[in-house]
Amino acid sequence: MQAAVGARSARIVGVVLVFLATGLASFSEAKLPARTGPTIKVLSNQPDLISGGDALVEILNAGTGSLRATLNGADISSAFALRPNGRVMGLVTGLIDGGNTLTVKSKTGSATITITNYPNGGPIFSGPQIQPWPCLAGATDAQCNRPVVYDYQYMPSGGGGFQPYDPNNPPSNVGTTTTDQGKTVPYIVRRETGSQDRGQYQIAVLFDPTKSWAPWAPQAGWNGKTYVTGGSGCGTHHGETIAPDVMVDEALKRGFMVWSTALDHNTQNCNLVVQAESMMMAKERIVEQYGPIRYTIGSGCSGGSIYQQQAANDYPGIFDGILPACSFPDSWSTAIEVVDCRLLVDYFDDPSKWAPGVAWPPNQQAAVEGHPGPNICQSWINVYGFDEGGNPRQTNGPTGLNLQSCNVERGVGPDKAYDPQTNPGGVRCDLGSYFVNEFGERAPQFWGPIEQALGHGFVAPPFDNVGVQYGLGALQAGTITPAQFIDLNQKVGGRTIDYDPSPDRVDTPESNWAVTYQGGLYNEGNNMYLPIIDLRGHDVEEIHHDYRSYVMRARLERSNGHHDNQVIWTGAAPLVGDATFTASALTVMNKWLAAIEADTSPLPLATKVVKDKPADRAAHGGRRAVHGRRAEVPAEAHRPQRLRHRAAADDERSIRAARGDLSIRRVRLQQAGLRPAADHSVDGLRRRPRRQAALITL
Repeated sequence: MQAAVGARSARIVGVVLVFLATGLASFSEAKLPARTGPTIKVLSNQPDLISGGDALVEILNAGTGSLRATLNGADISSAFALRPNGRVMGLVTGLIDGGNTLTVKSKTGSATITITNYPNGGPIFSGPQIQPWPCLAGATDAQCNRPVVYDYQYMPSGGGGFQPYDPNNPPSNVGTTTTDQGKTVPYIVRRETGSQDRGQYQIAVLFDPTKSWAPWAPQAGWNGKTYVTGGSGCGTHHGETIAPDVMVDEALKRGFMVWSTALDHNTQNCNLVVQAESMMMAKERIVEQYGPIRYTIGSGCSGGSIYQQQAANDYPGIFDGILPACSFPDSWSTAIEVVDCRLLVDYFDDPSKWAPGVAWPPNQQAAVEGHPGPNICQSWINVYGFDEGGNPRQTNGPTGLNLQSCNVERGVGPDKAYDPQTNPGGVRCDLGSYFVNEFGERAPQFWGPIEQALGHGFVAPPFDNVGVQYGLGALQAGTITPAQFIDLNQKVGGRTIDYDPSPDRVDTPESNWAVTYQGGLYNEGNNMYLPIIDLRGHDVEEIHHDYRSYVMRARLERSNGHHDNQVIWTGAAPLVGDATFTASALTVMNKWLAAIEADTSPLPLATKVVKDKPADRAAHGGRRAVHGRRAEVPAEAHRPQRLRHRAAADDERSIRAARGDLSIRRVRLQQAGLRPAADHSVDGLRRRPRRQAALITL
């Protein structure tokens, strides 16, 4: 399987810089130049990344007396007023798609800004959208737009879980909660459900139906902070799906707003660019309808850790702190282990492939795979079926978990899905094809017969095993014999572009790797300066093994020279670590971010993150105290050098990449708020080299 970025090359060459004028980034922003006249500040997002036709705007230095505001020449002065918070603010509505000119005039002068608006259904920077994409019931158009709906839940005074609440017939047993700001309010939650970027979103917050709410006068129950939930897995669903649950008692009762998008659910959508776009749009919605955000904390396990860590590195500003649990650094570098496991399981599970005199007992298989036993590779392949993410055919995996399908129920049924014999022009359901905007299609010189007949190439994923000497470490340790080593490496083979077994290894040229690294598809951690509390249930027997937390730590050290912003808590319980971890981690993260927020020094944000880390032991890693005693965790849980099969093999390209020998362009903008002088249009963003990253504030 060969690939190159060719005639129909990658449609997105630059991941957008980032985002959101609210959050801790604003505490290290470049100061606006002093001026005597008014200054326009778009609070919702960067002014060139607005969506949905409206934007929350503040006028600074408005002076006294009348203020006149026009949008595209029309008078909108009535939208602005001196609000109860002492700021001149207004929700500007009626933005047209494309550029909009907002002008304000006062006695002290005038100011003008261009606000670029994108459709509520997207895209903004993710590129041409995946098709087909059926919507959930109630959509008014093909972009899945629909009216926003609200429902209410309450916590009874005796507890027991959330119950439906009818504002027209309120129950008599509504409990109360005291937020972390000391405000005691009825424990009533309003849940907003809508659609953005062709995906459902949900927002839940403490809300008293008898009182009003405005973005400049939020209700007392909201502490100004938000908490994001995400989903597990890694999939390629085609179509609108349900957003992850937002009714999180632990966060809501403290006053946090809890929100999610269907597109941040890794099983529904494993494309990190679309994930980031949807979360950016959701945060814009929150600012416009509820008010500016103090800071945002991410949460989630497994695939729910992936969306956090990818977005934190590739789109700084979406999160201010993250709580990844049972974590992986990203999807694509994890996929290397998954595909290698597929090849090794195919060989080990078929003794007919073994040469005479060669046998493979479980301990020797494990030595090659780099695990304590062969069960981890077996889990990847025969339990979860994650390797099917490389299969362009419609599939639900070996156990029907529906992790990798194109959404067979509603999205891409068998009649629409790719089949090399019956439907070669059908929708390819593999993860690579889901990233066509990032990787592009194969160049003509690499086309096979089907691609030649179709007149375009397929998308090759960033997997390569040419030069990998599987089991080299086991051979050097004397665990396997030279005969076993030779037989394995002669026969392990690879997979074709259609994910069919092949005796040939997979050879991917470095043009594909450049996209992978420069685009942040492999999370190097080189923009991850935010606080991280990694929650780890000790495990060396299953796919969520301890090693992954330390992979992220090693990448932080390699890219940033330290891991002082990352804390790892390890508990004895698989996956969750300990029943107290979620609540305790939220407490510590909240304390950490509040300290950064209160730090008015001129230090860079990255420096504040380390300087303001709480002094208590829980915020400094090591083995976490569980139920008042130290968790007994085997020493191998803390050995990042216990590498998997690629480190137990000799892989020249992986070693070179790990040492930073690939030509990977990293450009850091020198001053927050600066943008490249190049084209600011979406097409311009697509042409920019990847990894131009900065904390962009307004």
